[in-house]
Amino acid sequence: MSDEPQPQPQPQQQPEKGWAPRKPLAADAKKSGRTGWRRLVPTWRMVLGGFLVAAVLVVGGFFLGYHLVQIPAANALATQQANVYLYADGSVIARDGEVNRENVALSQISQDAQHAVLAAEDRDFYTESAVDPQAMVRAAWNTATGKGRQSGSTITQQYVKNYYLRQEQTVTRKVKEFFISIKLDREQTKDQILEGYLNTSFFGRGAYGIQSAAHAYYGVDASELDAGRAAYLAALVNAPSQYDVITHPENRDTVEDRWNYVLDGMVAEGWLEASERAGMTFPMPQRTTLSTSLSGQRGYIVNVVKDHLVSEGVVDEAALDTGGYRITTTLQKDKQDAFVDAVNDKLMDRLDKKNRKVDTYVRAGGASVDPRNGKVVAMYNGIDYVKQYTPNATRRDFQVGSSFKPFVFTAAVENGSRTQDGRPISPNTVYDGTSERPVQGWSGRYAPENEDHRDYGNITVREATDKSVNAVYAQMAVDVGPDKVRRTAIDLGLSEKTPSLDDAGPSIALGVATASVLDMAAAYATLANHGEHADYTMVEKVTQNGENVELPERTTRQAVSRQAADTTTAVLRGVVESGTATAAQTAGRPAAGKTGTAEEDTAAWFAGYTPDLATVVAVMGQDPETAGHQPLYGAMGLPRVNGGGAPAEIWGQYTRHALADEPVKSFDLRLQPGAWKTQPPPGDSSTGPSEPGDDDYDTPGDEDTGEEPTGPDESEPTQDSTDGGGTGDSTGGTGDDGGTTEGGPATGGDGANSDDDTGPGGLTGTLTQHGRRDLW
Repeated sequence: MSDEPQPQPQPQQQPEKGWAPRKPLAADAKKSGRTGWRRLVPTWRMVLGGFLVAAVLVVGGFFLGYHLVQIPAANALATQQANVYLYADGSVIARDGEVNRENVALSQISQDAQHAVLAAEDRDFYTESAVDPQAMVRAAWNTATGKGRQSGSTITQQYVKNYYLRQEQTVTRKVKEFFISIKLDREQTKDQILEGYLNTSFFGRGAYGIQSAAHAYYGVDASELDAGRAAYLAALVNAPSQYDVITHPENRDTVEDRWNYVLDGMVAEGWLEASERAGMTFPMPQRTTLSTSLSGQRGYIVNVVKDHLVSEGVVDEAALDTGGYRITTTLQKDKQDAFVDAVNDKLMDRLDKKNRKVDTYVRAGGASVDPRNGKVVAMYNGIDYVKQYTPNATRRDFQVGSSFKPFVFTAAVENGSRTQDGRPISPNTVYDGTSERPVQGWSGRYAPENEDHRDYGNITVREATDKSVNAVYAQMAVDVGPDKVRRTAIDLGLSEKTPSLDDAGPSIALGVATASVLDMAAAYATLANHGEHADYTMVEKVTQNGENVELPERTTRQAVSRQAADTTTAVLRGVVESGTATAAQTAGRPAAGKTGTAEEDTAAWFAGYTPDLATVVAVMGQDPETAGHQPLYGAMGLPRVNGGGAPAEIWGQYTRHALADEPVKSFDLRLQPGAWKTQPPPGDSSTGPSEPGDDDYDTPGDEDTGEEPTGPDESEPTQDSTDGGGTGDSTGGTGDDGGTTEGGPATGGDGANSDDDTGPGGLTGTLTQHGRRDLW
C-alpha cells in the first residue's frame, strides 16, 4: 500500500431549492410526438380554451353593451320641423323653419312610396332583425377594398343614425347604432320605425322627410306619390345631391339605373304588377319648384298669420318655434295673385325710383274680407318681405283720413242723432259746408277747412259725402257725440287699441285715427253685411303632427242695425257713381265706398265693397332710410296721390278679377225711414226745430221685427235690383282727395235719373219706392 494519502470523496453537490434540470427539447418532442413545425400549432385544448374565452368575452361584451347603451333622446336636428302655411285650397304658401320637414303618419304616405323605399333600402325589413351583421361585414370589406363606401345598415339602423345619433363615421357611433337598433326593434313596431325613417331621411333640395320631398320634386303630398315618382324619391336616398337630375343632368343614366333597380325590386317582392312596371317611363321632377322661402308676399303672410294665431290664443310663440304645424289659411290663391297684379299694374309699374326720389317712398297695403263670414281672402303687405319687412296691411301708424267719415254717419243713424237745431240726421239733412266754419255745440274751438278751402254753403249729407266735405262731418261728429262715433267704429270692426281714436273730439270725423288696413276692411265688411259683424280670421284649420288644434269658436253679432248699415251703403254708392271714387267703377259691379287722405298727403285710401267682398287699399309714404312718414306729392309724376287715384284703381281691377267667376249681385237695402225725404236747410224760417218724435218721417218698417210700416207712403224704400246708386248731382267739384266730383246726369223735373241712365257695365242709378225715383 502506498504511503501517499488517498483523495477523499467529495460530497455530492445538491441542486438549489426549486431548481430542476431542463430536459432536452428533443426528448420533449420525442415524448409528445410533436416535432418540427408541429410544435408551433396550438393543441386542441388550447383552441377550445381560446374559443371559450372569446365566446365569454363576446357574450359578456354584448350583454354589457346592451345594458350600458341606452336609447337616447332624439337629436335636435331630427325633431325640427317646418311650419307649413297653406292657401284655402291646400296649396303651399310657405314653409317657415330652419329645417324643411313636415312629419306625416305612415297612413298619409302612399303604399307605393313605402314599398319603393323598402325595395331600395331593405327588402327584408318586415321579416328580418334590426341589424344585419353579414351585410355590415360585406359593406366594410367593399369599402376597405376600394369598391366604394357602402352601407350595411338596415332601415332600423339608418333611422337610429338619423334620429338619435349624428352622421359621423366612427367606431363608437357604429357600436351605439348597433345596440340602439336592437333595443328599438324590441320597443317599437316595424310600422313605427318605417314611419320614423321616412320622416327623417334626407332627399336633397333641402327636404327632410318624404312629405317635404314629394312637394320639392313633384309638388304633391306623399299620399299622392305613384310607383314611378316614389321610386325616384327612393333612389335619391342613396345620393341625394348627385341624383337630382335637374341640377346634375350628367348623372341621368346612373339615376335611371337606380330607378329601375327599385322598380324591379318592387316587382320581385310582389308590390308592383309586372305589366304596370313595363309601361313606366322615368318621371322627371319639376324643373322649378314652388319656393318655400319668405320672399315676396310669403314672409308677410307667415308673420301676420303667426301673430294672429298667438293673439287669438290658438298657440303660443314657443310652441310655434318647435314646428310641426300645418296651418290652412283663409287666403285664396287666385285672389291673392289678383291683388298683387293690381298693385303692380296700377302703382308699382308707374314708379320711377331712379329719377323721382318721392317714388322711393311709395308703399302699399291692402286687405280683402268676405263680409258674410269675416274670412280674409287676400292681403297685400309690400313689394317683398326680404326688402320691406313691415306688413302694410296690419300696421297702425297712418291716418285713415276721410275713409272714417262713414262711421260718423252710421253712428248718427244708429243713435237717432239730430242736428244742433233738432233736425234728424239723414242722407238729405242739410248742413252748412262753409270751409273753416267753427263747429257748434263744442266747448273748444274747432274750424276744419275743406279740401282746397272750398266753400259749399248749404249741402246735403249725401252730397257732402260724395265731395268729402270736412266742415259737414266735423259738425256731424259733435251732433252725434265723439264717444258714440268711437263706439260705433269699434262695433263695426276697428280695434279698441287704434291710436288716436280716444279723445279725438270733432277731429275724429276727419280720420285722425291710425287704424290698420285690415281693421278698416273688417269694419267696411260689417256695413256690406247689413250691420252684422264677424271678427275677421285668417285661419281655417290648424294641425300638429296630424292632430287637429282647436280653434276659437266663431260667432257673429249685430254690430249696428240693418237700417243704419244699409242707409250708409246707399250714401256711399254715390261716392263711386259720381263722387271722388269713380275710378272704382272699373269693377263693373254695384259698389259702395269712400276715399280718404291723411294729413300732408302721407297716405291715400280707398275703402269699398260689393255685396260679396269688402276691400281696402292704402298707398303710404315712408322714407326707406329713416322710416319716417313722407308726403307723396309728385309720386308717379302726379301733383298728388289721392284715394280716388291709385287706391281706387287698384280696388277696381282687383275686385273685377277677384269676382270674375261670381254672378253680379245687387245691394239689398232697407233704409232709414224717411231717408229719401227732402229737409229744409238749417235755420229755415218756414219750419222750426223738430222735437224728438215730432217729425214727419216714417216709422221703421223692418221685416226682421215684424213691424208694419206707417206714414203716408206706407212702406220704406228698397234698393232696386238694377240699382247703380247714382246720386244724380249735376254739379261738379273737388273732394278732399283731389278727385273730380262728376255730376250724374239729371233728367226730369225733379232731377231724378231715368231708367235708361246707366253706369259702367249697364248698372242703373235709381232707387225706387212706389214708382218714385229719388236720387242718392
